[in-house]
Amino acid sequence: MPYVTATICFPGVQGSNQCATVDHMQLDTGSVGVRVLGSALGSTLAARLPTQTGATDDPTGNASIAECAVFGSGYTWGSIKRADVTIGGKTAGNMPLQVIADGQYSTPSDCQSRGVYNLGSATALGANGVIGIGPAQRDFPAAAQTVLPSAYYYCTSATSCANTRVPLDTQVMNPVADFTSDNNGTIIRLPALPAGGQASVTGELVFGIGTQKNNAMPSQPNILALDQYGYFSTTYKGNTFSSAIDSGSNANIFADYTVPFSGHWYVPATTLSLSAILTGVDKAAPSVNVPFSLANGWNLMANQYAAYDSLGSPSAGMFIWGLPFFFGRSVYTAINNVMIGKQPGPFIAF
Repeated sequence: MPYVTATICFPGVQGSNQCATVDHMQLDTGSVGVRVLGSALGSTLAARLPTQTGATDDPTGNASIAECAVFGSGYTWGSIKRADVTIGGKTAGNMPLQVIADGQYSTPSDCQSRGVYNLGSATALGANGVIGIGPAQRDFPAAAQTVLPSAYYYCTSATSCANTRVPLDTQVMNPVADFTSDNNGTIIRLPALPAGGQASVTGELVFGIGTQKNNAMPSQPNILALDQYGYFSTTYKGNTFSSAIDSGSNANIFADYTVPFSGHWYVPATTLSLSAILTGVDKAAPSVNVPFSLANGWNLMANQYAAYDSLGSPSAGMFIWGLPFFFGRSVYTAINNVMIGKQPGPFIAF
């Protein structure tokens, strides 16, 4: 998975005893918001960060807000705090974030049952936190109007947390949307890989689209307009799936029962050359044919590399274009409610 480093500080204060620089933060276009392990912040700073309050259904208005964030691999549980977050010289000021496994409140049963696997450690998460730079500004906009299951809670004691609605300005947010400039989206640039993968890869995370010389859109981009959930459609071997582009998944995840699989991975006898058609929600825009390779996952894993462009995992649900999609491309993620040239966000371009 791709990693970046972030510096997280008490709001408005810059100083070594008021900040923590956290490396191995997973860069994730498939989620929204900053989530950091309490252990990576350190217990002192994690406890000092201001607590987010103001849940809509909290009768006092003063109870702490906590969140259960459910991912494909499990869930993170922890308090919502406010902090300044700096990534690559850009700072999102006084923004809500999740402090994972901070030990403040017991995990609600509905969070455990829905999320199943607790990602509350660096070993389980595979990172010290998550930088979610998906196409939305807030992680659960619907939670402002509706009590969603296993999402936001207000906590009146260490053992009592209740599901709640939360206003948008109290929700975990995309840090890029909180920047004062270059805040309409991101570009991830990763080099192409040799067959069989590579031990490590260095790429670029660029803030803003069309705001600086280094983030201009290509002259003839492939553009996929997204729905309110950040989805488009993929047609593969005659079947159409809801789809997303997700740098936080280490494989392309899709269903093809003509290909043998073992455990987490597809295991074809030889590397397959495949293709699929990607279509955005703007049906007047052209679809895009995308070729991709599928290799034997266990053979790839035997070399213990960090990066593979032909890794695939079976799933009966969505078609997820994971990290393999990014290699050899510049992938643009435009946030909702922005206009880039004549193209409204949210969209993906490459």
